[in-house]
Amino acid sequence: MTIPADLHELFWEHVVLVATATLVAIAIGIPLGIAVARRPVAQRWALGFASAGQTIPSLALLGFLLTVPVIGGIGKRPAIVALVLYALLPILRNTVTGLASISPEIRESAIAMGMTPRQLLRLVELPLALPSMMAGIRIAAVTTVGTAAIAAAIGGGGLGVLIFRGLASVNAYEILAGAVPAAGLALLTDGGLEWIERRLSQPRR
Repeated sequence: MTIPADLHELFWEHVVLVATATLVAIAIGIPLGIAVARRPVAQRWALGFASAGQTIPSLALLGFLLTVPVIGGIGKRPAIVALVLYALLPILRNTVTGLASISPEIRESAIAMGMTPRQLLRLVELPLALPSMMAGIRIAAVTTVGTAAIAAAIGGGGLGVLIFRGLASVNAYEILAGAVPAAGLALLTDGGLEWIERRLSQPRR
């Protein structure tokens, strides 16, 4: 079994795809979750849209994005858009859940102390909701590691290139050369974010 010459390059392409999609999903999902947390109607619409995005098969979504102006075409751009749509739901849902789980008495006490809504959010609500938010980010990141393999179908690069190449040539070694590093990256991502999540869940003085 020989290691593919482009394994190192494809591995880091995969890392960039996952990191970019996860960061964009965080930048969208957390502010959106904060905005709709106290608005039941808007919350249903936002969660419904994010849920609908996850029900679309990945190949069908990539095929649709190829035809969309500006973001369409072959390459990393439509792949990242698709990965963001898949990563958005757990981040958005856990942000809403984390904020909703805060006791009303805590909010009332903070308001009684003279906190403004901005201070209440920054000093009380976000720190308390942070473990739940981190759990959503962890789920999104680990899921994206696996889903990113499909980016190779539209020229997005990543470890999926080796998997598709192995399937085309019926080469099990090449399939494993793409699948094993992807699995290792998923485990590493899960372990690292789980450690951060545990640290954030520890009681503060």
